[in-house]
Amino acid sequence: MAEAGSSSPATRETPWPVALMSEKIAAWIERLGTVWIEGEITQWQLRGGHVYGKLKDLSQDATVSFTVWRSVAQRLTSEFAQGDRVVALVKPNFWVKGGTLTVQVFELSHVGLGELLERLERLRRQLHAEGLFDPDRKRPLPFLPGLIGLVTGRDSDAEKDVIRNATLRWPGVRFRVHHAAVQGDRAAAEVTAGIEALDRDPEVEVIVVARGGGDFQNLLPFSDERVVRAAASATTPLVSAIGHEADRPLLDEVADLRASTPTDAAKRIVPDVGEELAGIDQARARMSSRLGHLLQHETDRILQLRGRPVLASPERIVDERAEELVRWIARGTELAERSVEDRVRALAETRARLTALSPKATLERGYTIAQLEDGEVLRDPAQAPAGTALRLALAGGRIGATSAGAVSTGSGGESAER
Repeated sequence: MAEAGSSSPATRETPWPVALMSEKIAAWIERLGTVWIEGEITQWQLRGGHVYGKLKDLSQDATVSFTVWRSVAQRLTSEFAQGDRVVALVKPNFWVKGGTLTVQVFELSHVGLGELLERLERLRRQLHAEGLFDPDRKRPLPFLPGLIGLVTGRDSDAEKDVIRNATLRWPGVRFRVHHAAVQGDRAAAEVTAGIEALDRDPEVEVIVVARGGGDFQNLLPFSDERVVRAAASATTPLVSAIGHEADRPLLDEVADLRASTPTDAAKRIVPDVGEELAGIDQARARMSSRLGHLLQHETDRILQLRGRPVLASPERIVDERAEELVRWIARGTELAERSVEDRVRALAETRARLTALSPKATLERGYTIAQLEDGEVLRDPAQAPAGTALRLALAGGRIGATSAGAVSTGSGGESAER
């Protein structure tokens, strides 16, 4: 039997050991290096940060197991699942002990529709990070726009649905339509131009971008970055009415209002005239009822006030106040007379005290005040030698006199004035 590691050909007499054959297979596969392969993921399992799965050929019955180590899995920029079509940069590995072939994945990305979805997802995350999807950016629509801008396909069902349903709800509504391709290579540029043109129009109060549904690929123009950024930059409120529930284009995320269909958009942008008239009638009825209740309440209050005694016989108030006024007048007169009497009595007493203290009272008792000609009161006989002219103040008036000089009183030996 041949030794392990021998390079001699294997024969019936000298067969290779299984390990040798496996090692040679592993060495040959190792020389293959890394290769790009394409297939469909039929199994995707995440364990301990590593991914273990299987990749199936797109047209033939061939499957290979693959492994994505944690370091590579952390660098993947999109989500993968069973059924995804992918391309992968792999390196084949042959496990000698188990005799199985696996491939180690170094790079992995979607292809075809998967690649497109991955690109849209990256754009979605970018726009979301920029804040273009924030609810705070949403602007309210006008209650009744005077002129509605409409971006849609020429002679499309979407155009007819929006205009017909809006006119049925409010016959006076007006439209300014900008026709654009809504699918194909020209769609994104023409829809962008339509949004920008209507946004520049000062008469347009709301813009509607409408299309009557379609498959995912037909709706791709409404996820184009140019269309989305034009809608986000518009100062006029914008309504997205693409009409597709399963796959929402990015335009729905930045629009101020998303309508499920063009018909729904018509209902959302203009009020129903019948409903508004009914609302007015209801408001009038409520106002009339409220006013009637208010008037009845005030009438009842007036009747209650009129029934009170004070209003039933108002002269009673005058009579009561007249009697009270008479009492106050009498009281005032009495107090005034008493005050006058008290003042007269006080005045008499003051006058008596003044009279008692007055020099005139002294004169009336027989006394005289002698004054020199200059008015000085004579207090000493020496002030008036004989021949001095004097003026004597008596109780009844004044008289002139001449001093005879000092004379003796006789008994007291004191001098006196004549």
